[in-house]
Amino acid sequence: MGMSLTNFDSLPEECVSTILSFTSPPDACRFSMVSTSLRSASDSDMLWLTFLPSDYRSIFSRSMTPLAVDLSSRKNLFYALCRPLLLDGGNTSFKLDKFSGKKSYILSARELSIEWGTDPMYWSWRPMAESRFKEVAELRTVSWLEIEGKINTKNLTQNTLYGAYLIMRVSHRGYGLDSVPCEVTIIVSNRVIKSGKAYLWQKDEKKGIKENSLDGIPVPSRREDDNGWMEIEIGEFFSCERDEEVKMSVMDIGYHLKGGLIIEGIEVRPK
Repeated sequence: MGMSLTNFDSLPEECVSTILSFTSPPDACRFSMVSTSLRSASDSDMLWLTFLPSDYRSIFSRSMTPLAVDLSSRKNLFYALCRPLLLDGGNTSFKLDKFSGKKSYILSARELSIEWGTDPMYWSWRPMAESRFKEVAELRTVSWLEIEGKINTKNLTQNTLYGAYLIMRVSHRGYGLDSVPCEVTIIVSNRVIKSGKAYLWQKDEKKGIKENSLDGIPVPSRREDDNGWMEIEIGEFFSCERDEEVKMSVMDIGYHLKGGLIIEGIEVRPK
């Protein structure tokens, strides 16, 4: 026989909070509207502490984003983390998924290793109103393009499948970026997990494109947050319980000149 709402209300708040911890943040909010006793358990720090990442204090200590919420409430802390926070001098963006509580990061262009990125002959660095970061990297011209980002799985949510995405756009003077596809690779602890090809640009968006691919090779797609940014999937990997270094790379060594690529960063988010 199922438990009636009356019997559920008779349970100690700590017991109800423990039961609700096996649901999700949206479910916990819905339960708060059922009864007064459930509302108390649904809003309790005991419950929302289970939805917060274990390193939430460290994340807040690294934040440069002003927080206009009552941080004494763990529920408020959770939803504060669901809004993008700039960390580490403004070079990294962090947020939690409001449905699952899983972590995602965006590494800015400054956090990436870009071949010849410090040489003004090949790359320029400038602010852009549409970017969340202080500056973006714009390719002037190179024949060898190599971009790499790194992240450790200890900073991610355990036992979660992640995707890595290059966030980019092409300026009005873009050229040479659609000549040949580039190589995209995911390496975890020096093991190649994913290797494939992707186009960084398709000048004629109608020619030969079907479901965000050209002849079966992915092309950039618009991001959900839009602002004119596009993304290309570098690959996916599984964040397990042990700490591992993940390298995410985009490489084009076709030895043909290319330019006009604007890099905002690499996003690592749950799939």
